[in-house]
Amino acid sequence: MEKRKAVISVSDKAGVTEFSKELHNLGWEIISSRGTAKAISEAGIPVTDVAKITGIPPILKHKLVTINPKISGGLLSDTTPEDLADLAEYGIPWLDMVVVDLYHLEEEIKKPGSNLKSVIEQIDIGGVLLLRAAAKGMRITIPQRADYQLILDWLKAGEPERDKFLRSQAAKTFFITAKYDLAAARYLGEGMYDGMIGRKVADCAYGENKYQKPAAVFTTDTGDPLSIPDTFKLVQGMAPSFNNYVDMDRLLQTLTHIVTTFVTNRGRNSIPYIAIAVKHGNACGAAVGWSTGLVLQKMIIGDLDAIFGGLVVTNFGIGEEEAEILLHWNLREGETRRNLDGLIAPRFAPGVAELLKRKGDKCRLLENDWLWHLRHKDGDLDTSLRFRQIRGGFLKQPNYSFILDLRDPELVYIGTMDTQTDTLMLVTSIADTSNSNTITLGRKEDDISYLIANAVSQQSRVAACKLAKLRAQMGNHDTKDSVGRSDSFFPQDDGPKELAEMGVKAILTTSGSINDEKVLAMFKRYGVKVLMIPDAKGRGFFGH
Repeated sequence: MEKRKAVISVSDKAGVTEFSKELHNLGWEIISSRGTAKAISEAGIPVTDVAKITGIPPILKHKLVTINPKISGGLLSDTTPEDLADLAEYGIPWLDMVVVDLYHLEEEIKKPGSNLKSVIEQIDIGGVLLLRAAAKGMRITIPQRADYQLILDWLKAGEPERDKFLRSQAAKTFFITAKYDLAAARYLGEGMYDGMIGRKVADCAYGENKYQKPAAVFTTDTGDPLSIPDTFKLVQGMAPSFNNYVDMDRLLQTLTHIVTTFVTNRGRNSIPYIAIAVKHGNACGAAVGWSTGLVLQKMIIGDLDAIFGGLVVTNFGIGEEEAEILLHWNLREGETRRNLDGLIAPRFAPGVAELLKRKGDKCRLLENDWLWHLRHKDGDLDTSLRFRQIRGGFLKQPNYSFILDLRDPELVYIGTMDTQTDTLMLVTSIADTSNSNTITLGRKEDDISYLIANAVSQQSRVAACKLAKLRAQMGNHDTKDSVGRSDSFFPQDDGPKELAEMGVKAILTTSGSINDEKVLAMFKRYGVKVLMIPDAKGRGFFGH
């Protein structure tokens, strides 16, 4: 019986000799060229040079090696008499497997100093052809080193569910080549072409509503240590829902903005304990300070109604003391425990999962140790592009990246900020990651800065101001001497009057209204301190 044949051509040689040896021991013939053939041969494994099959040595400075009908034909042919006759007539061998990793195109694009010539040099043609031909021909495709053991185990097990397995590998192969082609199109097109491509990691029970089925979460394999589909480990509870994933994304936006703002203004050793609760995509409770217990307590009282069924994130571990506060501190009348939809933390102490467990496993506990290590210059602020679907297409924009720098030369101070800068940094981070229009208010007590009102998604600035007052009143919060953030300028002085009469002590807003002088006059009349930055730089619209 003729040996099965595998074409192996990889730039990353790690593991290839071990894989080739196993393949050889299973009775396979290995076909390769140049560097890969040398590595395999030096390991004492027989290898056939691809030129022996094609009859043509590598040409065009090794650009043309495997692009040949005797290789492509051996992958695309099927078992029909016509195809088999063509193989026999032209001396084309039947090929059973392709092992290829593509040139490092995306890495080259990201390299400082890369240019058109260096990028084009890394656009793989032969590798893509081999993979696509093998996938179309339903051969065994190995498009990444991570699949070596998977394929060996499958071969040794007798190739169970062969058709299904080959189809799965073919789909993975086309996914990888599609990502590769998209990277080339993006670079060469200079903004003309773009898209998003992902790999499913989990199904969701449904989408935003129960009738929206099927729904799933996909990863784009960025390697980000805060990648939601990849790096958060579920330690208890049912799988996150579609809406949980959306809220997690918002929590991470708010958390990393808080961290980055503190690092920008105070340095890396200044990052306090942080706790944030989110409901329907917007922070309903948040606090920063140097006591985990007090931070949790102040976060909870942000909005006792909204936190019910909410999702919480912390940058500190959760032990029994913290769990007890989350469950039982300052309960509403008639409650025996506080029901949360989920809690995200760097880790949970032994026994805590059982304490927080809800009937039906409805409280999800998710761990990610990286939450301990959030630091601005390490890339924790999300700088990836943001896409938004519209009917018939999509929108693309840079991510939300405005960070309040209290030393910014364009930041104008009307009055002097003194003890409330921590609170200002907190409310600015929250407002800038909440649905606009937004007015956000905070206070400082017991050395803890915390949220007292997040008036989001209003269609007028004055309505947001009135809502901020209402939300603070509903939470029994004293607005006297509070600090606020308006995510854009005030078009009239009616909103400022509302805030001033609440007792707001200081506010960050933007300049750009034709009524800026009128607005400032209103704040000055009530003794409100104002920080103002140009709207083009500091506008905080989010999720508009």
